[in-house]
Amino acid sequence: MGLAVGVSRQTITSLEVGKYTASLVLAYKIDKYFGLTIEEVFDFRETEEL
Repeated sequence: MGLAVGVSRQTITSLEVGKYTASLVLAYKIDKYFGLTIEEVFDFRETEEL
């Protein structure tokens, strides 16, 4: 999937383990890849307090 959205496998792994926060553009590419919304792909519970 990394190549499909223009990033390395390492970047995807970093996203999965919480070591990297996706840019809005990358988040959009990932949600379109899966056919989901950004809210369905990413967990914003920790940022809702901001």
